[in-house]
Order: sequence, then structure tokens, then C-alpha cells
Amino acid sequence: MDSFIAGVRTISRICGVVSVLLLLAAVLAVCHLVIVRYILEASAIWQHEFVTFAVIGSTFIGSPYVLLTKGHVNVDLLPHYLGHRARMALALIAALLSLTFCAIVGYVGFELWLEALTNGWRAETVWSPPLWIPYLSIPVGLGLVALQYVADILALITGREAPFGMTAEAKGHE
Repeated sequence: MDSFIAGVRTISRICGVVSVLLLLAAVLAVCHLVIVRYILEASAIWQHEFVTFAVIGSTFIGSPYVLLTKGHVNVDLLPHYLGHRARMALALIAALLSLTFCAIVGYVGFELWLEALTNGWRAETVWSPPLWIPYLSIPVGLGLVALQYVADILALITGREAPFGMTAEAKGHE
């Protein structure tokens, strides 16, 4: 169990690094765009689309890391007023609903990616990159978020992690 949770967390950290690298590539592409268009006065062909795809990819691929570090927006007012068991139930329900959502959207994203790959979809621009490449970030990112949710749920039910990061003694009541 510990190996599985540690492995998923390692994958999520790697996703964070990949996300940062995609954002860095997007920034460099914007810098290249500025130089090409405004200094060299030439046409920019691929930069806009690349930046869009890189930022979208960064968002999906970086999502497991955000979940791992609890960097997402989280309103935890209710858990502060609940006992440990109710916090545990709430945390499990929230994680299971989120896991279900990620699995469904990841599956639909997989179908979209597969359709783009098998039908040879390409962007309707001068650059015309194959669309399966940016679409791949949807099932990969959401699949890894789902995997991180599984690890989080296992950590909760085995007592390796406290719900919402609060121990049973946080409010002093059960």
C-alpha cells in the first residue's frame, strides 16, 4: 500500500515538472513570437497555436500535482465544525465524487483523442499540427488525477492521512 501511494505521488510530482516545462516552452514561444513579428517583421505561423496547446496541456498534466499538494481551491469551513467521523465521511464522499467525475471526463477525453488519432484530425491553420497530440493531455491528465484520488482515498481509509489534514483532536469531539 505504501509503495502504491508513494509511486502515485512520485508520478504526480513528475507531472508537476512536466507542467512547468510546458509553461516555460509557452513563454519561450511567446518571446519568439514577439521577436519574429515585431523585430524581424515576419509572419508568425505556429506560436499562437503552440502556446494554446502548451497551456492546455500544462493545465491537464499539472492537475495531479495540484491535487497532491492540495493546491486547488478548497472551502473547508464545514469540516472545521464536524467531528472526525463526519469529516472522514465528507472527505471520502468528496473524493469519490471527484474520482467519478475525473474518470468520466477522462474516458470522454480518451474517446476524443482516439477519434482524432484514427481520423487524422489536424488543426485548420497554416501550421496544421495533428490534434491527437494536444487532445492526449485530457485522458492522461485526468487519468492521473483519478489515480491520485485513488491514492488519496486509500491513504484516508488506512489512516495514513487525516481528512482535510485535520486530526481527530483538532476539534476535540467525535
